[in-house]
Amino acid sequence: MTADDIHIEIDPRDPTAPYEQVRARLSELARSGALPVGHRLPTVRGLAERLGIAANTAAKAYRALEADGVIETRGRNGTFVAAAGEAADKEAAAAAAAYAQRARRLGLDAESARTAVEEALRAAYRTS
Repeated sequence: MTADDIHIEIDPRDPTAPYEQVRARLSELARSGALPVGHRLPTVRGLAERLGIAANTAAKAYRALEADGVIETRGRNGTFVAAAGEAADKEAAAAAAAYAQRARRLGLDAESARTAVEEALRAAYRTS
């Protein structure tokens, strides 16, 4: 897959911010393996031009992806897909453990804590 093969569409009717649409799509492509680990991504300017968005919007998406461990920037060498699956799994496990400890300190029983998580997931993923 080349940089030109990356298919991202910005939906102007979507209430989701354009940078978040870019972040979500690149994250999905990386986590699914469609963008393999080590794949070189376009420059911020190149991505912005191709998508018809501001360079600051593309840069914000890249910063969020880097913070999530999905991509890594290697200075002048470019931006590459990182081994994000493992990092994301570890971070999610740590967040879940922290939540479980906090819920217990708050006095919630396991079922109440589980219900709170399920409601938060439904809201985050917009499912019923």
